[in-house]
Amino acid sequence: MMTETAVTVTTGHPQQAHPQQHPTVKTDPGQSPGSLSWMRINVNYFKTLPGILKLVQVVLGILCMALASPAYLGATHWFLFVVVSAFIATLIWIFVYLLGIREALRLPINWILTELINTGIMTLLYFIAFIVQLAAWSPLYAYYRGSNIAAGVFGLFNFIAYAAGTYSLYLEWKGAPVTVNQ
Repeated sequence: MMTETAVTVTTGHPQQAHPQQHPTVKTDPGQSPGSLSWMRINVNYFKTLPGILKLVQVVLGILCMALASPAYLGATHWFLFVVVSAFIATLIWIFVYLLGIREALRLPINWILTELINTGIMTLLYFIAFIVQLAAWSPLYAYYRGSNIAAGVFGLFNFIAYAAGTYSLYLEWKGAPVTVNQ
């Protein structure tokens, strides 16, 4: 929270020819002003369904990255591109909610619609990526076949998590009042 400062100006006695002004400054003693005082940690968001879904998406993304690396096939390059892109985007949204950036910034952004579009695109890309990953590694009998098929299966699970996140954002967007700064 930001520090509240109140300045009160009082004048001297009205009989004086030149009244003196005495400013009084009162500052909330509980907080010191700083450049990051607008930031607040919002852990309660991660107790809600959208917050839990974001955490699940990050954990599944880490599993997908670990199992699909190193990329030996072009399909795995595409799969890892999608996984890393979705991972970074989800981390950004996690920090937006964790640090309360959405509430602190007064920008004309429809945050719900922006997140809905982002999550919807990632859902579509995950759908394509896990199919490509599984289709490329299923007929092969190479050394890394098992871990890459497991990466594709976890990609399927992450697709389901992103689809659930997209659906919950869609419901929130349809139920939210139409305002610019949500």
